[in-house]
Amino acid sequence: MTSATETGVPDGRLPKRQRHKVALRRLDVLRVTDLSPSMRRVTLGGPELEGFISLGFDDHVKMFFAAPGETSPVLPVVGPDGLAFPESGPRPLARDFTPRRHDPQAGELDIDFALLHDGPASRWAAQAKPGDSAWIAGPRGSFIVPFDFDWHLLVADETGLPALARRLEEMPQGSRALALVEVGGAAEELLLPRPPGVEVVWAHRAAGAQPGAALLAALPVLAFPDGDYFAWLACESSAAKQLRSVLVDERGANRKWGRSHGYWRRRAGAAHRDFDE
Repeated sequence: MTSATETGVPDGRLPKRQRHKVALRRLDVLRVTDLSPSMRRVTLGGPELEGFISLGFDDHVKMFFAAPGETSPVLPVVGPDGLAFPESGPRPLARDFTPRRHDPQAGELDIDFALLHDGPASRWAAQAKPGDSAWIAGPRGSFIVPFDFDWHLLVADETGLPALARRLEEMPQGSRALALVEVGGAAEELLLPRPPGVEVVWAHRAAGAQPGAALLAALPVLAFPDGDYFAWLACESSAAKQLRSVLVDERGANRKWGRSHGYWRRRAGAAHRDFDE
């Protein structure tokens, strides 16, 4: 496929970035909901949620956690250029998460945690209860993907599932989407928004398989609808890179109409990349 940008004509469907002023917020846990054996939703609220904004379905906030043996987290400060971290001493222990649902009228923010790893975020979420404190910062900005494509391709593992579910929920009536999701088994499947025009395909990860293996097996043979599409994927970083290659080299994805995220790495931090990077 050839985009209008490649022919020299502006393409109004290209995603747009919008920056936000960063604030550090102390919030309270309002309730905890188990969505599946490996997914837990923590609903946050409090006066400091006032002014929170998240315009993009795959926005992320930083959450700060106490280090092992500590009762409260080390926190950054907000400077003129955003968050400022201490030059000496312990660094804040932080992880990025998707704002799954924000209800400004109710004063609530949902964060969904994939309880897959023995890390500070999973441990905190597994033990979270109403009345606990939570600290978040951001989003620093939003990446706004237009809806006016013939259809949308969404590919994710458990870590990308909150953003994928939010995208499906926010799609206008009549939109078409194909979602491919890797989880550990049938018990891990979530009830996702599935209006007419939306198809969800679950890929079950075999015991002991590499992260993303089920996605890599399913994507090359997945039946695509006709027409122009925007492709979004989020999973383990090395798998995301391979899936991006499959989409561009084998499935003809337009490099300008795609976004690929490495939401986590084994023994490393997260990475984000667009198709054209």
